[in-house]
Amino acid sequence: MKITLYGIPNCDTVKKARTWLADQQHDFTFHDFKKQGLTRETVAGWLKQVPRDVLVNRKGTTWRALADERKASIVDDDAAIALMLENPSIIKRPVLDNDGAYAVGFSDAQYQQIFNT
Repeated sequence: MKITLYGIPNCDTVKKARTWLADQQHDFTFHDFKKQGLTRETVAGWLKQVPRDVLVNRKGTTWRALADERKASIVDDDAAIALMLENPSIIKRPVLDNDGAYAVGFSDAQYQQIFNT
């Protein structure tokens, strides 16, 4: 089983997810998408399982800082992908890739269910 956790290291929710995975002794790779970047293929893969309204964080400061025209232009997955590649901070964090099954965000109960612990 391959586990990759995508996010940024200083995000509190990402820190909680990393701690949970380590405490449960899951072997995982952390991918800092601000430093390591993201590919169109990676984000498109997420969008096959996660709706863009979940993946694009419309509550964060990055979204609020966007011009209204830019916000209004996010009408399909292609536009959402372009925005996420341009501004990775707009992605709700963390994104968990558990052997090709994706989950967004973190809660203890959510991860317990995902990993059947």
